Amino acid sequence: MDQHIVYLSIGSNIGDKKQNLENAITLLHKLNKIDVVCASSFYKTQPQNYIDQDWFVNAALKIKTLLEPQELLAVLKTVEKDLDKEGKSFRFGPRVIDLDIIYYEDLILKTKTLEIPHPRMHQRCFVLIPMCDIGAHTIHPVLKCRSDDLLKKIEKQETQKVILLDKEA
Repeated sequence: MDQHIVYLSIGSNIGDKKQNLENAITLLHKLNKIDVVCASSFYKTQPQNYIDQDWFVNAALKIKTLLEPQELLAVLKTVEKDLDKEGKSFRFGPRVIDLDIIYYEDLILKTKTLEIPHPRMHQRCFVLIPMCDIGAHTIHPVLKCRSDDLLKKIEKQETQKVILLDKEA
């Protein structure tokens, strides 16, 4: 079986946000069909869509996995549930942990439960800035554009605040 290169976005805005990300990374490390290759820096990020909530801490992960996309999604949802028994109360609302598939190799997939590449990633500094730490030259398979070029496009027009978080903080 082939290992697939996948990029994930990871975020939290409830409780000890940095620790929540570290806990999720630790859980992913323990799974036998997922190898966490590297993690981006952690960033404090302004909430989007629903702005009346605490700021997030976001990062990106590069993983290798034997799992197919739907299987990986199921595993990520299980990790979310393990770390957040309550779950988010509404779409774009506060959450202990959020794990999203950004890229799965150069796959283009759209089902009722999963869209790859992530449908809004190219509009979000909080996804692209960490993504560029670990995969700046990764090509968006639909837009045919590198991640760092996507970031340059929205940095010029958007005012999404993203601040590098001191890893010791």
